[in-house]
Amino acid sequence: MRRHLRTRQPLTLLATWELRWPERRLLFWSAVCIALGFLMILAADQHAGQRLDPVFFRPLAIYLVSLVVMHLALVLARFQGDQILTGAVAFLAGFGLLVQSRMGVFAHTETLTLALYLFPAGVALMLAVCIGSLRGRFELYARWLWLWAALSLALVALLLVFGQRFRGAVYGLGLVTPTELLKVTVVLFLAAYVERHGRSLGQWGDAGSSGRALLPLAGFWCLLAGLLFLQRDLGMFVVLSVTLLVMLYVGTERIGYLVFGALAASGLGYLILGVFAHGQRRIDAWLSPFQDTTGNSWQILQGLSGMYAGGLWGEGFGQGNPQYTPIAQSDFIYAVIGEELGFVGCTLLVLCFLVVFGRGLRIADQTRSGFGRLVCVGLTTVLAVQTFLNLGGVTKFIPLTGITLPFISQGGSSLLTAFISLGLILAVSEGGGRARQG
Repeated sequence: MRRHLRTRQPLTLLATWELRWPERRLLFWSAVCIALGFLMILAADQHAGQRLDPVFFRPLAIYLVSLVVMHLALVLARFQGDQILTGAVAFLAGFGLLVQSRMGVFAHTETLTLALYLFPAGVALMLAVCIGSLRGRFELYARWLWLWAALSLALVALLLVFGQRFRGAVYGLGLVTPTELLKVTVVLFLAAYVERHGRSLGQWGDAGSSGRALLPLAGFWCLLAGLLFLQRDLGMFVVLSVTLLVMLYVGTERIGYLVFGALAASGLGYLILGVFAHGQRRIDAWLSPFQDTTGNSWQILQGLSGMYAGGLWGEGFGQGNPQYTPIAQSDFIYAVIGEELGFVGCTLLVLCFLVVFGRGLRIADQTRSGFGRLVCVGLTTVLAVQTFLNLGGVTKFIPLTGITLPFISQGGSSLLTAFISLGLILAVSEGGGRARQG
């Protein structure tokens, strides 16, 4: 028997403030660690003879203010949900700001720098989604089943019509990727669909019943896959496909979805490589990187070289050479971390990600809501698969996919989507909603 949470009654402000002292402690130590990191960068710059620019501390100030606003907003909303998750994500996102500052992403003197204000914008979105979905209100999203499906298809279709092609993929204005929202809209659609048709989807003995339930889902998935292939966003297709299989398994408890899904993915992957030349080039660069050291394999080899130079403890924060790694602030930011903080720093970062994933799955296990459970499993799976694809590609464990590292890499659409996902998970963590069926 799974443990069910009772619906929680709102507390007084004073009681909520006292209840959330563990979160305050986690946020405090996150702020201390990130501030020390900024001081390390400052010391390295001073040692190199660079002048102190007051703009240097602007990211840190914005980060600290955002943490205070986030905590106070949750207290004022009388939020009683998970506290460790907010602390872990605050550290990850702050560490992302720190690494990007080290690479000079915010080294502009303009009054407003879009990249700098993505973090507070993400926190604001998280708070809006979380507070708006509290007390079981997230259950309302299950009613909009086909709206989420239509929105998902429309996002990709509009991007194909009005977007611009860059490095083999299609982007919106300013090279933003609005299809990052698929990581939320598709999960909401799948959660609502699997909860509504879970019993039929799990009745493999009744071919007619399961077939009728699978047909609309298969039709939607074929349309979405076709649009993503036209966009050449294979990374997004992989993330969403793995999420689909995991949610089907969780919703039906039929492991066959994972088995047959893995077999189908293997066959489809083989066919895709024959159609998309850039996919084949990535496979060749992965298998034989030294065959094209100045071409398709250049980024992989430079990233591996930097991590090898970092060794166990790293060369020191601010002491590495990230400028030698192409797109270091985005796809290959993990290589920069490996070079400057070494194996130990990379391990601690991975452990922090595991805390986030563990909390997401724990919330899914404890919620009374079948829809909320599937939402948490889906969103956590998206973040976990995205993390695996990035780390695996940088370390040459798997071929490169062009996927960013959640909360760490530079990428506005990815960061904002991750914060929206966090807001939904936090709302579910408070409990409430309908009891699971079956």
